[in-house]
Amino acid sequence: MSLPILDEKIWFPPIETSLEDGLLAMGGDLSPERLIKAYEEGIFPWYEGETPLWWSPNPRFVLPPSQLKVSATMKQVIKRKEFVFTTNTAFDQVIAHCKKIKREGQAGTWITNAVEKAYNTLHEMGIAHSAEAWKDGKLVGGLYGIKMGKLFFGESMFSSVSNASKFAFISYVKQLEAEGVVLIDCQVYTEHLESLGAQMIPRDDFKKLLYTYR
Repeated sequence: MSLPILDEKIWFPPIETSLEDGLLAMGGDLSPERLIKAYEEGIFPWYEGETPLWWSPNPRFVLPPSQLKVSATMKQVIKRKEFVFTTNTAFDQVIAHCKKIKREGQAGTWITNAVEKAYNTLHEMGIAHSAEAWKDGKLVGGLYGIKMGKLFFGESMFSSVSNASKFAFISYVKQLEAEGVVLIDCQVYTEHLESLGAQMIPRDDFKKLLYTYR
């Protein structure tokens, strides 16, 4: 099966036509209109290099906020007030940190200059959001993603101090739940997020939730 190549027209093939690894299409751009349509249809960009690759994996890795797991260690971290939590106060710094942080098993980063610019634009439009963890007045952890209806699509997180990203994530999940968010899309499996309660669900189930709550 040949991979669809996107052009100037903003469209995506049905997510059911993705390859076994979830790859759905390539090409196109990172305009706000295309990115918004992608998230509306359960698709996200993830690539290294210049050509955007678009994904819709099956199964999908998600976290219902009500199923968040907080370890005894993190409960103590929160109780001791080691960090200060904020949202949307340093979006550009959060994505810049996510871009440059070194990750185990990855030679580079999918957050290119074009990706950074595109999501900063979405933040200015009130679509992309960030959560931050501060210590002694310094940004030490955080995450960013897309909020759409009652769904949050997590994109990336970073931590320069132990437990900072977990603190930001746990604090933000609790806030999102209070705001009525019913599902956090974690996209693809990580052991880190599984420890916090994320789980695999069939893409068809994800699609139903997406179309109900987006």
